Amino acid sequence: MSGGLGAGLAFVLSSRPFQQRQLSADEAAVFDKSGQLTSAIAGVPTLTRPVNILLLGTIVLTADLPNAQIQPRGKYIAQVENNFDGLSDAMLLIRFDPSSQKVSVLSIPRDSRVDIQGVGKTKINFANYAGGVSLSAQTVSQVLGNIPIDRYIRFNVSGFGKIIDALGGVDVYVPKKMKYQDDSQRLYINLNAGQQKLDGNKSIQYMRFRHDDLGDIGRVQRQQAFFRAFIDQQLKPESIGKFPEVLNIVKDNIDTNLSVEEVLALAGYTSKLDRKNIQMHMAPGRFSNAGEFDSLSYWILDSRRLDKVMNQSFGVIKSAEANGSDNSPRNLRVAIQDSLPQPEGSKKATMVLSKSGYDQVFPAVERWSKPLAKTQIIAQNGDRASAEKLRDSLGLGEVIVESTGELESDITVRIGKDWFEANNIAIKPIKSAKPKQR
Repeated sequence: MSGGLGAGLAFVLSSRPFQQRQLSADEAAVFDKSGQLTSAIAGVPTLTRPVNILLLGTIVLTADLPNAQIQPRGKYIAQVENNFDGLSDAMLLIRFDPSSQKVSVLSIPRDSRVDIQGVGKTKINFANYAGGVSLSAQTVSQVLGNIPIDRYIRFNVSGFGKIIDALGGVDVYVPKKMKYQDDSQRLYINLNAGQQKLDGNKSIQYMRFRHDDLGDIGRVQRQQAFFRAFIDQQLKPESIGKFPEVLNIVKDNIDTNLSVEEVLALAGYTSKLDRKNIQMHMAPGRFSNAGEFDSLSYWILDSRRLDKVMNQSFGVIKSAEANGSDNSPRNLRVAIQDSLPQPEGSKKATMVLSKSGYDQVFPAVERWSKPLAKTQIIAQNGDRASAEKLRDSLGLGEVIVESTGELESDITVRIGKDWFEANNIAIKPIKSAKPKQR
């Protein structure tokens, strides 16, 4: 451990930049208490067993606060942005597993239709509003096969933005211009397309935008892309020294039952992981049909596919079927997605896969907006083994476990320049848009 890192850790532990919240008896009963999470090795907090953490990003709508019209504007805005008690705008279950040297992230769409105790069937994001973090944790555990949840982190809008600013921003590719305005939520989104460094405010805009064809599911996919960029750029061993400043800045914007030692152990563990062992999933399902549930739209969870994800990556075996599905090439749905504006590459890939026994190959709905140097093979439903087998059939490609691919696919292949080069297909220059005549 470097001297600078050791000094940083010592400062964090001595200064106690935030306080671990003491839970009520009812709240504590929801969270798993099966042993200590960390131990000190050479004075450094270290993760000693698998841990499941519920991460909630909350947003309070102006309509949920009383007397909005008479309160001082600044105070009122602070109430909206600094509150933990509203709807959850982002919900993730994160498993840190030192035995397998993996981190598994499950994004749960906010519109998922679930049964909340004392409320009934509704959207899962209502659980935090109805009963706080304990009801959210209880609901998530039940939906995911009674998985134990050890700890939680809630952060509000202000907290998220402050974290990004304190770390100097995150470089992200914005796939298209994003523009939206909602005065009732004080939500103003105005982002240009392209690769750029997002500060805290712009990161919030990117993460909250949902006004495209995929709605909330598109937002979940952008959140996964953002988190992967954040991890790649910010969670490095040399970055741990920034934690004193970051934790001190956001101490009023984070609610958690993690101790400081546990936070440092988790950050240190993640910073040293091979990036291919950080796997991102989305709770699989479908959009509800028009009129299926009156006028409301939901994400209807697919219990069979969800059981499979929980078995593969979270150690929850709910049914024998989750263990024994047939993942032979003929049963896999494979989407081919161009990242260059010419179809020759995807046509060749479709032909190669068809000859290898992949019978359900289909074109993606849209071209991937960012030209890729290297072909990506996205394990949309978390099945890395099947994605690696497909890569062997293609002869190249980087396997990534995340849910940013085509929704109807098991695997999405994004064709990069390397595929054109390997198959001697000429790459045509990308034409820039002509300026409009005035």
